Amino acid sequence: QVQLVESGGGLVQAGGSLRLSCVASGRTFSDYAMSWFRQAPGKEREFVAGVTRGGATTYYADSVKGRFTISRDNAKNTIYLQMNSLKPEDTAVYYCAAGKDSRLVPRTTQRVGSWGQGTQLTVSS
Repeated sequence: QVQLVESGGGLVQAGGSLRLSCVASGRTFSDYAMSWFRQAPGKEREFVAGVTRGGATTYYADSVKGRFTISRDNAKNTIYLQMNSLKPEDTAVYYCAAGKDSRLVPRTTQRVGSWGQGTQLTVSS
């Protein structure tokens, strides 16, 4: 399995921007499709964005489409989530995830093989 460590969370005002990073180790990073999920208090963990192994194709939840951008740098074993126009409802713990089937972008928790420890994002109104 691949080990994942997120960073970049914090407190930001509504309308602001932040970039999350996730560094992978342990396996060949470029073999894995990757995603970001988030979990707000009292809610289920939900898919936010995903990217294929080579980075050519991305997927987004409707709630973040047009505001968030996922990308990856396979030379650095890192994926990113650029978040713009943040809203209070974006407040959650954000998790980096590697697909259980390395070829498929994980868009449900059942398809995730490895999770990071999470990083907290709080958006104030």
